[in-house]
Amino acid sequence: MTLIEIIFILTGTCAVLVFGGKLVCLLMMLVPKLFCPLPETFFTSLGKWAVVTGGSDGIGRAYAEELSKLGMSVIIISRNQEKLGRAARKIELTTGREVKVIAADFTKDDRYRHIQENIEGLEIGILVNNVGILPSQVPCKLLETPDLEERIHDVINCNVKTMVKMCRIVLPGMQQRFGLLFILNVSSGIAKIPCPIYTLYAASKVFVERFSQGLQAEYKSQGIIIQTVASFGVSTSMTGHQKPDMVTFTPEEFVRSSLKYLKAGDQTYGSVTHTILGGIVQSIPTWVLQSEAFQHHFREYVKERVGS
Repeated sequence: MTLIEIIFILTGTCAVLVFGGKLVCLLMMLVPKLFCPLPETFFTSLGKWAVVTGGSDGIGRAYAEELSKLGMSVIIISRNQEKLGRAARKIELTTGREVKVIAADFTKDDRYRHIQENIEGLEIGILVNNVGILPSQVPCKLLETPDLEERIHDVINCNVKTMVKMCRIVLPGMQQRFGLLFILNVSSGIAKIPCPIYTLYAASKVFVERFSQGLQAEYKSQGIIIQTVASFGVSTSMTGHQKPDMVTFTPEEFVRSSLKYLKAGDQTYGSVTHTILGGIVQSIPTWVLQSEAFQHHFREYVKERVGS
């Protein structure tokens, strides 16, 4: 066998392995129940408690409600005490599960000791780092952001620091239990691409993804799964309650879908639709994404969607 033949064989083998891997990933996304089945008692086996930041509204509240329906008691942490109370009462009424609430404004600097004191010693099976904010509801260039200095501080505290601090609080207890446990860090599909006019928000979500990947490498051997959940359109107050359609989900729809992929790897878009959209978005040339024309049309599209 000549050297050229060996090179062709190796190249063909690598191509088969690469495309075979992509096919398996696609099948896992299309039929998660077949490739990543979750037994009926799966969630209750993780531990009694799930902790959800930003749990009084939107995606966070949907996670709290769905996890309680699956048998877990939940701790919801958010800024607004009144909304926390309403969410807790609804969950307790509809599921019969125990709910604890912790009021904390994650844009502030000194809230974590209070949180740690309230959850220390609890058997936590899932942490959902969901809380996050946009610098402005309608995307704009950095220097056009209203109250820019304040928004920089708030976005970094809420989207970046909170996730790290919550992992710091919860991970030691998970380490001691040494079993299959989960930390879900909610990212965004726009973290996958350079995204002008969402620059600050997208950069904060890139941090979420890189931090999660590193943390997963450090703790996977102990049975702790750190997964990023990178959604695109979900109709919440943060996104102006955009009308749900084929691409934009209600929080409840998205959460039910994303939990099916809990064992599908350390990154997920949470749904077939958003996975396809992610592939399309990443195939757009960078020069197109960074062009003034794209920024203008994207801004107008979002303004129309949120009704501004």
